[in-house]
Amino acid sequence: MPDTRYAVAAVLVAAAVTWGLRALPFAVLTPLRASGTVRYLSTRMPAGVMVILLAYCLRDVPVTHARALAPLAALAVTVGLHLWRRNALLSILGGTAVHTLLASLVFAP
Repeated sequence: MPDTRYAVAAVLVAAAVTWGLRALPFAVLTPLRASGTVRYLSTRMPAGVMVILLAYCLRDVPVTHARALAPLAALAVTVGLHLWRRNALLSILGGTAVHTLLASLVFAP
């Protein structure tokens, strides 16, 4: 009969590692919350991330084809809704709806 001490030790080690990996981010982030750099990044990063996502999503849009109008119109609607209502959820849903409708109904291949 196998020795159960090895199984218990393996479970305890796995539990300790799992607990440590889950607790480590909180222990590391606690001193960073008071950091001026982190506060600065928290106000500037969302716009930077959006610019990077925009560049990534539009990098392969063929501007010479009519199909390019779907993502460009969706972008215009998203920006317009956000400037008008300042509501991220409304902007994202509106732009997604416009893109889906145009890509599916108007510019379907």
